[in-house]
Amino acid sequence: MNGPLVMAAVFIFTMAIGVPIPFAAGIATVAGVLIADIPLTLMAQSAWTAFEPFPLVTIPLFVLAGQLMEQGGMSEKLVTIAQRLVGAYKGGLGLVTVVACMFFAALSGSGPATTAAIGSITIPAMKEENYQPRFAGAIAAAAGALGSMIPPSNLLIIYALVSDESIPRLFLAGILPGLLLGLMLMVVTFIVAARNNYGGTGERFTWKPLLEALWDGKWAVFAPVLILGGIYTGVFTPSEAAGVAVFYGLFVGLFIYRGLTLERVFAAFKFTAIVIGTVLFILGSTKAFGQLVTLYDIPLSILGLFEGFKEYPWLILLMIGVFYIIVGMWLESIPQIIIFTAVFLPLVTSLGVDPVLFGIFTVMTCEIGFLTPPIGVNLFVAARISNVSIEQISVGVLPLLIPYVLMILLLVFFSDWVTFLPDLVYGKRLF
Repeated sequence: MNGPLVMAAVFIFTMAIGVPIPFAAGIATVAGVLIADIPLTLMAQSAWTAFEPFPLVTIPLFVLAGQLMEQGGMSEKLVTIAQRLVGAYKGGLGLVTVVACMFFAALSGSGPATTAAIGSITIPAMKEENYQPRFAGAIAAAAGALGSMIPPSNLLIIYALVSDESIPRLFLAGILPGLLLGLMLMVVTFIVAARNNYGGTGERFTWKPLLEALWDGKWAVFAPVLILGGIYTGVFTPSEAAGVAVFYGLFVGLFIYRGLTLERVFAAFKFTAIVIGTVLFILGSTKAFGQLVTLYDIPLSILGLFEGFKEYPWLILLMIGVFYIIVGMWLESIPQIIIFTAVFLPLVTSLGVDPVLFGIFTVMTCEIGFLTPPIGVNLFVAARISNVSIEQISVGVLPLLIPYVLMILLLVFFSDWVTFLPDLVYGKRLF
């Protein structure tokens, strides 16, 4: 009996009947283990090895830090700075949302968390300026996805753990794509806003209000400088940086901005516990699934399927990208990265593709998954805030998907710029 086919059939069937993805992966893994006559203890051993890497502690700490910074008032300071910077132009509040999401992405590490933190402030304000509610929510959803690209990024950490890549290298590689994508989102927001006459009613830009806002929000602005600067200067590791971020968020929230109360601190810990519990459950079940994928030599089979296209690495990357986007409509980002990195990473590295570039490419396709139904998490978060249906916001986000598609094409056809910063700081790697 063909183990991989049975595993795939069980996985697809269980998802189709509504079984949650971690359970579906676990059931499919049990089927594969039984066919291969491997002891079921593989499941427990895989879960243990999945939880063992010390850098995994980085994820709950960054989630907690992002929550403390949001609850402590940093998100409001970042929105104010963005408003003083771009708020007077057509689509001003839309541009403010994108810029504020870029700032907050450097604090939270999570796309849905960035959408919730900034969208809860800017979406109601945009609706008051007669933005279409579906477009207001779409801006927050699309810009919030930057939280998964601009470092520190939880998805990049997951990819690093699965692929044995350097977290600092991946963080550095995510900076330029994240900033460029943010600028492209601003262009689309401006064009749509200008055509529909949204915004442009704020005060004209002058330096004094901006400098005042920067001074008032200096503790919020300094947070990513402290976190990322400490990593790249070698003062502390990414895991230690996450601990520093938690302390910084607590200190600023309690003693500087004084937005944190015991109730809010407890809410931040509760949210973090729920998120990391979900992540660990997904990680444990899908790690065994990924190990079986390797055991059944599926990567070699995939390599054989693409043998005729080896002269065209760009075509293989495009096909993988289309596959990832389709899968991302139905599969959450974490299991998608864990399962399919084991399948496709050996293939792309055999073609000379830098694993760091493939990590950025993978996360970029996951960001599109955040913005496509039926699983699109950012869409659900923004739809709840803007009080529109998921169908409406799915239509509103369509023009904002254009920058993401363009970024995929840039990653495929012009890739050297992505690895420029990690190569500059850590030296170019020889394959």
